[in-house]
Amino acid sequence: MRILYLDLDTLRPDHLGCYGYHRCTSPNIDAIARQGVLFTNYYASDTPCLPSRTAMMTGKFGIHNGVINHGGTAADLRYEGSSRGFQDHLLRDSLPGYLNNEMGLHTSYIGGFGARHSSWSFYAGFREIYDTGMGGMESAEHVTPHVLDWIDRKAGEDNWYLHVNYWDPHTPHRAPVEFGNPFADDPLPEWFSQDVINRHRKLPGPHTIQDINMYDDRTFPKFPRQVGHVENMDEMRELIDGYDCGIRYMDDHIGALFQKLEEKGVLDDLVILISSDHGENFGELGMYAEHGTADQICCRVPMIIRWPGKTPEGLRDDGLHYNLDLLPTLSEICDKPARDTWDGRSYAASLTNAADTGRDCLVLGQCAHGCQRSVRWDDWIYIMTWHDGYHRFEDEMLFNIKDDPHEQHNLAAELPEISAEGKRIYAQWHKEMMASMPEGYPEDPMDIVLREVPLHCDYNMVKYTERLKATGRGDSIEMIKTKHPERFH
Repeated sequence: MRILYLDLDTLRPDHLGCYGYHRCTSPNIDAIARQGVLFTNYYASDTPCLPSRTAMMTGKFGIHNGVINHGGTAADLRYEGSSRGFQDHLLRDSLPGYLNNEMGLHTSYIGGFGARHSSWSFYAGFREIYDTGMGGMESAEHVTPHVLDWIDRKAGEDNWYLHVNYWDPHTPHRAPVEFGNPFADDPLPEWFSQDVINRHRKLPGPHTIQDINMYDDRTFPKFPRQVGHVENMDEMRELIDGYDCGIRYMDDHIGALFQKLEEKGVLDDLVILISSDHGENFGELGMYAEHGTADQICCRVPMIIRWPGKTPEGLRDDGLHYNLDLLPTLSEICDKPARDTWDGRSYAASLTNAADTGRDCLVLGQCAHGCQRSVRWDDWIYIMTWHDGYHRFEDEMLFNIKDDPHEQHNLAAELPEISAEGKRIYAQWHKEMMASMPEGYPEDPMDIVLREVPLHCDYNMVKYTERLKATGRGDSIEMIKTKHPERFH
């Protein structure tokens, strides 16, 4: 068996052609989608980058594995405790560890994720690692040559798993200038308007439309596609085109990989998985060019699986699934034993015979840019906020994602019975999670983050309030001071 996992950072499904996007951002990805199964409701249980990949690689929710922040105590995996033997469980139970030790695959990784976050546990179970040395600041031209070299050396062998990280959709938008702009004449997503821009320019908080560079609007000559703020539709086009060009540039490089694999005679029977760690907000909840909320746009990710001989062509699965469901799915489809350390649930039957294996609901989290958890079910997402990341979010938000996919109208006050259902689902999930906490860790790691600070909220708020005054948003300062007095001492 040969498996290629394309781990494409910061990729919104709705900016891919196979998910209905009107721009031609992803012809090579789309071709694989036509040959396999496309999941329309696939979610990272925990976001952003480090929590998402930790959940996927361990098969555990962040509340169990401990990683829900980008810094502080909750950015490291919890110790295994007295059950640890001569070797820890990651060697056998992590995604690469399981594929290596249970399924006999030579596991290889090419990218820069582990170094970017000092997430050394991410590498557990890989037999071969090539770290780009650029910590996620690389572009496709820094990754592809190493993948092509690996294909030349290894692809003809049997039984391998290759995990490749591409970063191009991530800020700073980095497609080379000489790539041009294939979308210069394409319309923007139709919901954008000058009215939306004007409304969002009143909002405070990092990565809002006046502060795309987190707490200011700085830009960097090295990355000319990256904008610092948006005042009008021309600048909105520059922002969206920068993101879409990153996707298309990456997709071209993915096409080069497929061409090389075809030349080596292994493409036809290769298992291909294409996914991401999280999406990217472009106006949803008022945030731009960042992944800092536990909402539909940030937590929903693409998942495409082409498994020759097992998956039908062109199948669309609309069930609710977590990224941490991948491990038990692989174990079932390969007729291998599942691990009792995993929280995930297999959707193998969806791949092999189009069965409905979706969950009734999902609970999603984000605790690096603030602290939020949400419940996703039916047409709803209900979002609870414990730390608003200085955005003045309501404590409870409810959105109908069918009617309002860009989350502009909070219905929590209008539909209290729907909000109550979301709260009930969350309470039941939380009770179950707390009852199954690992040995020696009785505390929800979100409580730890709230005591410490979400990493991206550790900023001089006195300095930021001066910026709010200078940009016409001074009316938010008192509310921020009231919610976060500790940041003004």
